[in-house]
Amino acid sequence: MNKSLTYKILENNLISGELKPNSEITVKVNQTLTQDSTGTMVYLQLEAMNIKNIKTDLSVAYIDHNTLQAGFENADDHEFIKTAAAKYGIIYSKPGNGICHQLHLERFGKPGTILLGSDSHTPTAGGLAMIGIGAGGLDVAVAMATGTYTLEVPKVMNIELNGKLKSWVSAKDVILYILKKLTVKGGVGYVIEYTGSGVEELSLTDRATITNMGAELGATTSIFPSNGNTLDFLTRQDRKEDYKEILADEDAFYDKKLIVNLDEVIPMAAMPHSPDNVVNIKNIENIKVDQIAIGSCTNSSYTDLMKVASILKGKRVHPNVSLVISPGSSNILKMMSDNGALGDLISAGARILEASCGPCIGMGQAPKSKAVSLRTFNRNFKGRCGTNDADVYLVSPETAAISALTGCLTDPLKFGLDFPKIILPKRFEVSKNYFIYPFQDREGLEVVMGPNIKPFPLNKRLVETIEAPILLKTNDNVTTDDIMPSNAKLLPFRSNIPELSKYCFGTLTDEFHIKAKVAKKGIVVGGDNYGQGSSREHAALVPLYLGVKAIIAKSFARIHKANLINSGILPLVFKEKSDYERFDETDVVILNKLIDSLELGKEIEIFNKTKAFSCSVIFRGSSRDIELLKSGGYLNYVKKIK
Repeated sequence: MNKSLTYKILENNLISGELKPNSEITVKVNQTLTQDSTGTMVYLQLEAMNIKNIKTDLSVAYIDHNTLQAGFENADDHEFIKTAAAKYGIIYSKPGNGICHQLHLERFGKPGTILLGSDSHTPTAGGLAMIGIGAGGLDVAVAMATGTYTLEVPKVMNIELNGKLKSWVSAKDVILYILKKLTVKGGVGYVIEYTGSGVEELSLTDRATITNMGAELGATTSIFPSNGNTLDFLTRQDRKEDYKEILADEDAFYDKKLIVNLDEVIPMAAMPHSPDNVVNIKNIENIKVDQIAIGSCTNSSYTDLMKVASILKGKRVHPNVSLVISPGSSNILKMMSDNGALGDLISAGARILEASCGPCIGMGQAPKSKAVSLRTFNRNFKGRCGTNDADVYLVSPETAAISALTGCLTDPLKFGLDFPKIILPKRFEVSKNYFIYPFQDREGLEVVMGPNIKPFPLNKRLVETIEAPILLKTNDNVTTDDIMPSNAKLLPFRSNIPELSKYCFGTLTDEFHIKAKVAKKGIVVGGDNYGQGSSREHAALVPLYLGVKAIIAKSFARIHKANLINSGILPLVFKEKSDYERFDETDVVILNKLIDSLELGKEIEIFNKTKAFSCSVIFRGSSRDIELLKSGGYLNYVKKIK
């Protein structure tokens, strides 16, 4: 008794360690997923481990990010991933099949299991009562090779949902409301577990929308219970046998609690340039809109898009609005084609994109200069859309569809249309023709690598003293999009670290790679929540390639900190946050007695040679993390212990 749903699943999959706060545990990983933006590095790392078979129950390699084939690079990456999947016994999802998180809900996710994914929105699976954790590619490669994952036991925050949503208010508004309450740092160190009578009011895809954007809260993951709505979803997906009920104990212990009355939630929008910059739409409506994009792993479900089609049916998109829609999966696209909803969208003037991530990750559909773009996506970081001076607002599909008709940001509560009631088909389309399943006999299969695929950088063992200049000083909430920008121009080079390095910290400065190459080694100073956002380990691998030895910040985002450790880059925090103000770019600093301090758990002295003062910085991590850093990164460590 007294067990949360989170602890029950961790306990059922526990291999070693003790389930108590701040302890380190190793758990069985039941499933993994990769996508092509991070996947090339994952499979290069898996190759370097020289294994024959993966040890998970199931692993899937999705192609959903880099689907625009303007040159050979993306197609070569896809062939590399496809042949690696065949070699190791991994299911391969072809381009056009859909977005990894939507597809995984439809076809593979199972309540009560653990999923590790090389994408920060892997917590989407929590809508299906899974522990879905986003991680760096190397963590996922090791999970496939060993069937395990090591993590610190998280605290669990309970968000109790009560009541029922008003018409025109959706799950997207709920998670934006929570982001307004908790901010992008509010979930750091927690699994967010949803309970309460309001849970029964949310469909499984509603729940997945909420768990998806738990990533924007900084949470380790988010999770809903598995109950009748879960069974209903799996039955319609022809997977009834995968259902099992799994609930928290009624008297479950939680470290923190937030109560949300769904009746009080109204249509919300996240204003530029952060998902927690949330306001009530009624307070900012009538802003002229240039572009609207509907889709992404947050809001591309059958229900979401059928609502949009219902709102647009028989009407016309405003002449000044470009409306683009990207379905979550090929099955959803086919169902909408068969039932006529796709025709309704096209007749209204919508542009239909293939089932992929598309504009959410900067792969096409960049808005015009100084545009206002409404998006049903999960992030609105500056420049992520592909246009640096555009203003991106995050909204629900209902708000997006109505605003597409009016030409301005419109509160749907004031709109005269009847709220669309969607009747779900008894059985969803379940075509498997976009999947390639591995052969039983895989002996002799070889991996194909094109000329754009370059070796990933490896670090050297940690040394006792580092002397280096500060190459860059950043403000708070620097994102992985800032550290390693992601757009249609750069995504084809995700398997080419030398080429990507030319754009490191590209949203902050054009000169970082030049300064780094001149200095040959360096240090970066950051503010609070350094490295928030995507799981992309390129934000650690590219600085590693450029000689960055340490990041000293006020605090770190979880996944990025893990990626730095995996790469052998020291993530250090100021003992006194005020010391951040005493350092400037070009200062030369010396980190003394590193190995000794790490092993003994001591503060590390940093001496500012330029300004002649010393202060203390701290490493916060486990004994295993220290061994990874001493080895020069996770891959060196794995090779050493074999």
